[in-house]
Amino acid sequence: MQDRGISRRGLLRAGLIGACSVAAHPLLSTMTLAATPGDARLVVIILRGAMDGLDVVRPVGDPLLAGYRATLLGSAGEAIDLDGYFAMHPKLAGLHPLWQAGELGFAHAVSTPYRDKRSHFDGQDLLEAGTGMDVALAAQRGGWLNRLLQVVPGTSSETAFAIGNDDMNILGGSAPASRWSPEVDIDLTPQAELLLNHIYAPDPQFAPAAAQALKLASLIDQANLPKLANGDRREPLAAFAASRLNEATRIAAYSLTGWDTHQGQKNGIGRALNTLERSVLSLREGLGANWGKTLVLAMTEFGRTVAENGTHGTDHGTGGAMVMAGGALRGGHVYGQWPGLAEADLYQRRDLMPTMDVRAFAAWALRGLYGIDRATLEAEIFPGLTMGADPVILA
Repeated sequence: MQDRGISRRGLLRAGLIGACSVAAHPLLSTMTLAATPGDARLVVIILRGAMDGLDVVRPVGDPLLAGYRATLLGSAGEAIDLDGYFAMHPKLAGLHPLWQAGELGFAHAVSTPYRDKRSHFDGQDLLEAGTGMDVALAAQRGGWLNRLLQVVPGTSSETAFAIGNDDMNILGGSAPASRWSPEVDIDLTPQAELLLNHIYAPDPQFAPAAAQALKLASLIDQANLPKLANGDRREPLAAFAASRLNEATRIAAYSLTGWDTHQGQKNGIGRALNTLERSVLSLREGLGANWGKTLVLAMTEFGRTVAENGTHGTDHGTGGAMVMAGGALRGGHVYGQWPGLAEADLYQRRDLMPTMDVRAFAAWALRGLYGIDRATLEAEIFPGLTMGADPVILA
């Protein structure tokens, strides 16, 4: 049975009578929180729009890069050196201390099994489903985080808590979910609370909806957290997630948009990276001591072309990068097998060649965090995946 979220519009349309129909209209979401046993915390961030991994983690040690990206690279020395070969986009400068502390890492030349069509919707569906190219199988089995919850014993009745205003297929499936949108303003007066309780408490059909409305109103207040130590405002979804992860929640998933950079990429990706940086820092500061038990995986549907286009952007590609963070990470590394940028080494002579399935990194993370056996990961959670050798991303 799936718990339903309450929107202010649903509650107040035609007065409080609107709450009667709210159970039939779950909110679309950008975040889902799940309660599982144990102390390990997992945060999955879906970067919608196809993040340009070659801009975020630049292979400046490859002499061919400059020829492909004369405009996008900027001035020499602008990027932040990581290991002498790869350099990080300057808009992630606030995360460099995490890299130095072993709490930030990347996986390069990764992708889902999705190929050639380069549709955002199909690519995101496949990423969240965690399956191969069989769309029917993806639709039938739901999202890979939902399948994870079904095989981890001891999940609570509040298995999932969805937050935001965008669909999150990654937790779609039979495991129960509650939902909330941070853009919804449930501003209930004490009189409204009394009225809700009075009208709906005796009614077994609508009492849960009223109780959920009151619960969400209090959660919104919890999301108003202070600024980051550097003075920037906290990213609201990450701040809310951290507050829940400090309680019973152990798994969080939400999405960040703004990664589709066909033109004017410098400004577009800069804004998106600022949001990602604030998200990671908000999780780190908000989690406190629990950050040491946390792994963050930021994944995107596919990469972008190696060469910039005529409008100083990049088009839909194939191989990309994944951002990882957390005290549970063995950071300070750029993981993966680098394929090179020679034209013959590119996928279809235009894209970064993927050398590892991004699902394998997620699968090895689940194995380390939850002790799930390899057979279950490859057959049930990520159907069709061959995990390969352990990249040892956990500390």
